[in-house]
Amino acid sequence: MSHAGAPVGGLLVLVDPVARRLDGESVRIAKDVLSAGAAAKICLPDSQEEFARALARRGQRRLVIVGDDRALVRAVGLLHRERGLAEGPLSLVPVGPAGSLGLAGALGVPLSAVAAARAVLEGSVRMCDLLVDDSDGVVLQSLRIPPLRAAAAARPPAGPSVWSAYRSLVRTLVRPVAGPGVDAARLRLRVLADGVVLADVDRPVEEVSVTTGEDGGLAEVVVRTGGGGAGSEVSARAKTVSVSGTDFRYRADAAMTGPVRRRTWTLHPSAWALTVPR
Repeated sequence: MSHAGAPVGGLLVLVDPVARRLDGESVRIAKDVLSAGAAAKICLPDSQEEFARALARRGQRRLVIVGDDRALVRAVGLLHRERGLAEGPLSLVPVGPAGSLGLAGALGVPLSAVAAARAVLEGSVRMCDLLVDDSDGVVLQSLRIPPLRAAAAARPPAGPSVWSAYRSLVRTLVRPVAGPGVDAARLRLRVLADGVVLADVDRPVEEVSVTTGEDGGLAEVVVRTGGGGAGSEVSARAKTVSVSGTDFRYRADAAMTGPVRRRTWTLHPSAWALTVPR
């Protein structure tokens, strides 16, 4: 790690609108601590579109995000797409419910607004790996392809409509053919780690997880398979991970995505920098 040093051009404190709505007191504390320690421009966007526009106009200011895990991932994704991650370290003051700050804590950011704001001003820079998929989405720490039942439970319920009523009627009139027991709740996926097959469609997959490595350069891949009796687990370290097969959903850091039938993730070592306590 290296010392963050005094920010050239000051700070751009970008407050996520959700954080402002849910915990205005923590936002106020963060603004006060940061403004007392550095020249800080406070930006209060009302939407994700305004959030993106403010980030794009940051100039030479060091970016500070006040918000939860989703706000951090959104900021890193925007910077990645405009090729701005190499410009300097990103800082985070976590604000939100405890369940929305797991990524922040895992990355070493204090969950107290005061401690996190002080780390912005006095902390060190930690280089972090980044997983980038073939649709230009980013994963800061981990992605997981869960079992089908878990993925379905995480999907937000669709509102009532004529089409949903029609589909319900069709399902009632046309009974599906019975599946092969528990295997019907598992995925049929082909998983490649740097071209090496870890799982194939001939055996059901229970779960796939990919995490950025601790030593940089390679991701940690774990595949749990089942069917035909006892399941098994296989792991590997790789730069590129490809998954294809039946429709699957995946959780990338804080958000569930999909369904998709194919996705490839590539690890970019030391792609972005985060300010953490010394």
